[in-house]
Formats: sequence, C-alpha cells, structure tokens
Amino acid sequence: MSDKLIIFDTTLRDGEQSPGASMTRDEKLRIARQLERLKVDVIEAGFAASSNGDFEAVKAIADVIKDSTVCSLARANDRDISRAAEALRGANRARIHTFIATSALHMEKKLRMTPEQVLEQARLSVRFARNLCADIEFSPEDGYRSDVDFLCRVLEAVIDEGATTLNIPDTVGYAIPELYGNFIRTLRERIPNSDKAIWSVHCHNDLGMAVANSLAGVKIGGARQVECTINGLGERAGNCSLEEVVMAVKTRRDYFNLDLGIDTSQIVPASRMVAQTTGFVVQPNKAVVGANAFAHASGIHQDGVLKARDTYEIMRAEDVGWSANKIVLGKLSGRNAFKQRLQDLGVELESESELNAAFVKFKDLADRKSEIFDEDIIALVGDESVSAEVEHYRLLSLSQHSETGERPGARVTFAAGQIEHRAVAQGNGPVDATLKAIESKLETGAELLLYSVNAITSGSTESQGEVTVRLQHGGRVVNGVGADPDIVVASAKAYLSALNKLHSKAERVAAQG
Repeated sequence: MSDKLIIFDTTLRDGEQSPGASMTRDEKLRIARQLERLKVDVIEAGFAASSNGDFEAVKAIADVIKDSTVCSLARANDRDISRAAEALRGANRARIHTFIATSALHMEKKLRMTPEQVLEQARLSVRFARNLCADIEFSPEDGYRSDVDFLCRVLEAVIDEGATTLNIPDTVGYAIPELYGNFIRTLRERIPNSDKAIWSVHCHNDLGMAVANSLAGVKIGGARQVECTINGLGERAGNCSLEEVVMAVKTRRDYFNLDLGIDTSQIVPASRMVAQTTGFVVQPNKAVVGANAFAHASGIHQDGVLKARDTYEIMRAEDVGWSANKIVLGKLSGRNAFKQRLQDLGVELESESELNAAFVKFKDLADRKSEIFDEDIIALVGDESVSAEVEHYRLLSLSQHSETGERPGARVTFAAGQIEHRAVAQGNGPVDATLKAIESKLETGAELLLYSVNAITSGSTESQGEVTVRLQHGGRVVNGVGADPDIVVASAKAYLSALNKLHSKAERVAAQG
C-alpha cells in the first residue's frame, strides 16, 4: 500500500523570516503562482496578523490560488485567528495554522504561562479557529524539547477541539533523526485519538539535519506531511529543503513507498525565482538545485556517464527542471511575444501599465545584451520599479571613472520622492564611490551587512550581474536586489532598492512554528 506525502511549503512565511528576505506583496504573489505550478499541496502564504502588508499578501494569494490549499499562521489568540480567517476568505481551500509554545523553557521564559494555562489556551484557540475554518493545523512550538506527557495532553485536547493536522516542530534544530522519528511515533502511539489527524514535521537545520530529521519523522514516526521551503530558506541555518525531501522520496520510492503530487520539473524554476527575489544565492554544490549538482569533472565519472548515465547519476537533471539556457527573445521581439513569454514563465503583471513598463525595460536590456534568457526576464520583472507601487528612491543616471593609479569617482543622479539629487563622491572602487555618493545626500546611517554579486546567466561576459545589498537600520534588516549588465549600475539599483524597503517601514512580527 502507498500513502500520499503532503508537501507544505512555508517559503513565504518561515522562509521569509530570514533576515533580509522579506518580500513585497507582488513578489510573494509571483512565488505563490510558481508554487502552484510546482503543485505543492499547501502554501503557507504568511502571518496575516503580523502587519497590514502581510495581511494583504495573504489575501491576494488566497484570491488567486486555485489548486493548492492556502494557509495563514496565527498565534493562539482570537485576534490573530480572526485576522487569518479574514485574509483567507477568498481561498478555494483555506487552512488556519495556529501555534503556542509547549516546552518548559519557552513557557516559563517567553510566555510566562503555566502548563495548565498553555493547555487551555491551545484548546480554546483551536475551538475558536474551527468555527471559522474547516481545516485547522496546530503546532506546539519547540515541540521536540517539550515534556512528552504534557505534549500528549495538549495534542489530545486540540484533536478533540477539531484540529485536522498536528505539526511537531523541531524549532531550534536540536533533533537527531532516529530520536526524532521515535518521538513522533511515541506521540502517535500514546494519544488515543491520534488517528483523527494528519501528523506533520517541521524541522530546522541548525545541526544540518533538517531533511534527515523530516524523513525520519515520515519513515519511523508515520508523519504524512513535511513542512519545508524552497532552497531550504529560513531563519538561522534555514529550514528543511523542499527539493531535497521531494527528490529523496521520489528517487528512493523503494524505501519510502509514498506518492507525491509534485511536478518536479518546476523545482529549478522555483529555486531560481526564490533566489533572485530574495537575493539569497544558491551555493553551487547544493543538492538538486546547485549549479554543480549534475556536473562531472572527474574523467572517470565523465566516461561512466557517457556510457550509461546511471553509473553516476541517480536522477535526471531534466526531471527537476534543469535544461540548457534557452534564448527566448531578442531586440526584434515584439510586445506580444514578450507578454507570452511572461505567461510561460508564470509571471502575471496586474495592469497594462506594468506590462508596458516591463516591456520598455526589456527593450532597453535587449539593446545592450544580444541574448535574453529566461533568468533575465525573471530578474527584469523582479525589479521593484516595474511594480505598481511608486518607489520613493529611483536611479536616474550614473557615470563613474576608474583608472589605474587614480582614485575612482562616481556621479549619481537619483530621485527621492519628487526631489532630484545629484551627488559626486570618490571611493576605493567605482561601486564604493557610487554608494558613498548616494549616502552623501541621504545620510540614512544604514549599516551595510552584505554586498554580493552573482551572474544571472553563465557562459558569457554579456551576462547581467545581479547584486544583493543587505542593510540594517533601527533594528530592521532588509535586502535590495538590482540587475544590470553594468555591475556598478546594478549596485546602485540594489542599494536604492534596500533603501526603499527601509523607507516603507513595513513592520513584521517574528514568529516561528
């Protein structure tokens, strides 16, 4: 007999909690559509009560996603749960995911509640949520480090109140695969009504075992839902990686004997979209989606693969969406061809004005770059200046001078609202000079935490450079991403993009299940 393994993607919620990975509503909507093409079973769209921005993002996703269940996180209180239910009102299939901490450490130090108070709060919150939504998931935060007897009481109670999924988080990545699998199995065996709910696992990667722990929870513990993120994105060391779990279960079906609804050919496109949107670049040796995942440098390996692929490849690159870069458009391509390619890539712009703005940018890029790849298109529409939202800071023009033996300088013209600024500065290099020029006028005081450059496509010096800038100011950490064939221009775009996010003052409430 074979069971189905439910894939619960939390890239847009727990993944977004990575410092600097916060996304705009339009970015979240674009990724949600890709997750739907990937055919994930559940999309955790966000934490509706955390901010008005997140509420609007969850609502927008719930209104357009038809094939996947759309979920919102909520703390175990009536306000959060009501807000989640309101955001999910337009969903074909909705789920409210409520949580409260159950470990002794969290109850005493964080919640300042007694175990009996936590038990009652869990019970009442699930009862309240069940009256608003038929599909309720409950998570005991820091569940793996909780007292087993107490955890059994809580889980039995929430099942009685109508919880349909029980998720056991290894919130701090403390678990060991065999112990975690046995922990899940013990809970299922000891709780009388455990068969009335689907059991789920949610593991963090602090010790590098999130995927192994999740798979142990499935194989040993009998869990039938895995909570994961694209590229393993997430706080600290990240979450369980969707692509690794999915391909492990698919490749070793002889061992797991589980069915999946995932369209694996959409894995690499999803990975690229998340990486380009958040600025969190995928390491080359990352399993499944890394640039070297199917590369063979050893002569012996190359010889073996040429004779029979399965000598050194346990899965096919094309099965997860890898293919040779395909030139799709050029400077002679028209607006309809561009619009069709956006649709093929799953990018839906909300208005004709956005499409027109994107097309103008495409033609400008095509004049400077002879070959336009899918990755270029995704980066282009990911540029926040294409968004319907009016950007406070906008790059207007840039010139820079760099010569051996001379100190580099830059001249930047940019807009801040309706005010146009012209700034000149020198620096250790053209990028340093450019950013110093911008800062000389704005004096934001933001601390630069990260500056990185990545080629959007490989194999050509014509490739667009993608720059990620991470800034910190007033306790907030944001990422800005900019793309351009000119790295200095991309750097200015990325810096202004990050400043726009700081300027938006969007508030977020950290929460982790």
